[in-house]
Amino acid sequence: MPTKPNILVLCGRNKQRSKTAEEIFKQDQRFEIRSAGVSASADKKLHTRDLAWADLVLVMESDQRDKIIEIFGRDIPKIIVLHIPDEYAYMDPELIAMLSDSINDILQSEFNIT
Repeated sequence: MPTKPNILVLCGRNKQRSKTAEEIFKQDQRFEIRSAGVSASADKKLHTRDLAWADLVLVMESDQRDKIIEIFGRDIPKIIVLHIPDEYAYMDPELIAMLSDSINDILQSEFNIT
């Protein structure tokens, strides 16, 4: 695994939740981050190359994890479900707080990065 892990953050349409995560962490020097969506109507759709790049995949809802496994099979990076519902606007302060807390906790537990 590279020194700086690659984290792929996904939601349905890549309009609010995953795009917010990418925006708030894009300058973070501890890891690389990208975002995409699992829906056919996503602004940036998930591709095989995204999964090949990722060391870890974060999804907002468990049905998104299930869809990824259904489409791409099980030979994919570890997926963690954040359990953040699709009820927040892009860059909503509450969404930022939840994403920040969750992703920082995951960096610690998965990669021992503080």
